[in-house]
Amino acid sequence: MLGQLTGANVGLIYPSLLPPSLSKTKSKLSPISSMSMSQDPVHEWILSEGQATKITKIRPVGGGCINLASRYDTDAGSFFVKTNRSIGPSMFEAEALGLEAMYETGTIRVPKPHKVGPLPTGGSFIVMEFIEFGASRGNQSALGRKLGEMHKAGKSNKGYGFDVNNTIGSTPQINTWSSDWIQFYGECRLGYQLKLALDQYGDKTIYEKGQRLVKSMGPLFDNVVIEPCLLHGDLWSGNISSDKNGEPVILDPACYYGHSEAEFGMSWCAGFGGSFYNSYFEVIPKQPGFEERRDLYMLYHYLNHYNLFGSGYRSSSMSIIDDYLAILKA
Repeated sequence: MLGQLTGANVGLIYPSLLPPSLSKTKSKLSPISSMSMSQDPVHEWILSEGQATKITKIRPVGGGCINLASRYDTDAGSFFVKTNRSIGPSMFEAEALGLEAMYETGTIRVPKPHKVGPLPTGGSFIVMEFIEFGASRGNQSALGRKLGEMHKAGKSNKGYGFDVNNTIGSTPQINTWSSDWIQFYGECRLGYQLKLALDQYGDKTIYEKGQRLVKSMGPLFDNVVIEPCLLHGDLWSGNISSDKNGEPVILDPACYYGHSEAEFGMSWCAGFGGSFYNSYFEVIPKQPGFEERRDLYMLYHYLNHYNLFGSGYRSSSMSIIDDYLAILKA
C-alpha cells in the first residue's frame, strides 16, 4: 500500500511455519553474529547459496518509503534486496510467507523469496528474485485470469486467516484462523480498524455505527458459497506490474485466506476495467450480490487509510457505513 517495491509487511512469525524452501536455508532464522559472520550477510548469501562468484553492480531501486531497495547484479543473475535498519526479521519473514504461498500456486507471477535474516547492526533484510519489469502494467484480461487462477488454486483447510499476522500498509493485520468468514471479517478486519479509529481519534460515531454494521451484515452473504482462498490482500496499482514478456506480476502482499471478493477492496485505486473482471469471472463465477458487497470490502481499506493518513478518508468510510445501515435497516 505504501510503496510499489518496498512496502513493509510487519507481522508475527514462527520459525516452524516457514515453508521448507525458506526454513532449510542456512541461518534463515537464527541471529547473525557479527563475530562469526560477515558484516554484510546479503553479500555472504549471494556469494554462497546464491551461487554467484562475484557481485558486479549494486544500484538503488526506487518506489517505496518504508524500506531501502537495491538490485544486486552478479555473474549468476540479478537479485532484489530490501533492507530495513529499524525492524527485525519478522517483517520480511511475513512477506516471504505470503510470496511463497502465492508462488507455490504456479499461477500468477510473483518474485520468489530466497533469504530472510537479521542485520548484524540491527534491522533485517530479504533477498528475492529480481524481475525485469516491462514498459506497462500489462494486459488487464491476463491479470484477471491469472488472479482467478491463483484464487482457485490457493486453498486452505484451516479456514479463514493466515499462519502469521502481517500488516496492511503499516497497520497490523490480524490473521487468527476462523471457520466463519463473516465473523473473521467482522472482527479481524472491520472490527480491528474501527477500534483503532476509536483509540487513535476518539471517533465514537464511526466506531458505534461500524459495530452496528458488523453485527447486522449477515444478510449480505445470503445464498453465497464462500471458500477460503489465497488473497494477495493489498492489490492496488502500485503492487501490480508486468514482466518483460507482458505477463502480470503482483508483489508486496498482505496475504491471508479469505473470500475471493475481498481481493477487490482496493479496486478504487487499482484501475481494474471490464476486461479484468470478465476474465476473472470466467475462472471464478460471479456470486449473487457481488455488487452489493463490493463497498463492504472497500470499507476495510478506507478505514485503514483513515487510520494511516487521517480525516481525509473519514467521510468515505462513514458514507459506506451509513448506506449499509440504511439498506439493512440496522
